[in-house]
Amino acid sequence: MATGAIKSSRAGKAGGWRETIARTLRRIGAATVLLLLAAGLSLWWAARWTPDREAFPTQGVTIDAGNGDVQWGSIKAAGADFAYVMGTDGNRGIDAKFARNMVAAREAGIQTGAIHRYSLCQLATDQAANFIRHVPRRADALPAVVWLDYDDRCPDRPTRALLLSELATFLAQIEAHMGKRSLIAPGPAFESDYKVTQGIARTIWLRRDFFEPDYGAHPWAMWQANDYVRLSGADGTVGWNVVRPEGNGP
Repeated sequence: MATGAIKSSRAGKAGGWRETIARTLRRIGAATVLLLLAAGLSLWWAARWTPDREAFPTQGVTIDAGNGDVQWGSIKAAGADFAYVMGTDGNRGIDAKFARNMVAAREAGIQTGAIHRYSLCQLATDQAANFIRHVPRRADALPAVVWLDYDDRCPDRPTRALLLSELATFLAQIEAHMGKRSLIAPGPAFESDYKVTQGIARTIWLRRDFFEPDYGAHPWAMWQANDYVRLSGADGTVGWNVVRPEGNGP
């Protein structure tokens, strides 16, 4: 009798551990499913969110070659009033879809502007020559944008004084070509290190997903509000931008 009782007790304990482990695994599985659902909903929301049109009536996209053969009619139908198209990069680079995108966007009735990705590793005059070679002057073009960010391909970190001097040279040359002043678009880390918006008197375009940016020395004129938007008519994700309405300064 005693032996049987001991075996029964051991069996009960073993069964209890198995049930405990099974319950724990079920809870972990349920929690994992919930986390996956939450992540999926977040991605779904991020791919569709744009700022309120009543607060920011003028909105548009940032497009580059990674978006494939863009169907610009679909982009316009999605609510894009304008498009900034990645154009030149450093002293030699040119976005493979730049010319096609500029023409097709205009044909769809979307205002266009070109972006130059500025390199810390190359002379301003050489970069300006690359921009002037590939970006035609048009009276109806939006002001060019100088994209300022760090690039893994370029390890150089010039002094602030040298950067501001070179950047001023670059701006003077491309603005003489375009016939209008440019915008500057520093990323948060770049602005933190070089404080370009304090040293260069230009309209600024700042970037921060979902929340208005405040890292410039003066109020932004354009805000890239969501870099994860997915649209019918473009591969991958596009940047979604808004223009600050006149009189709506902070």
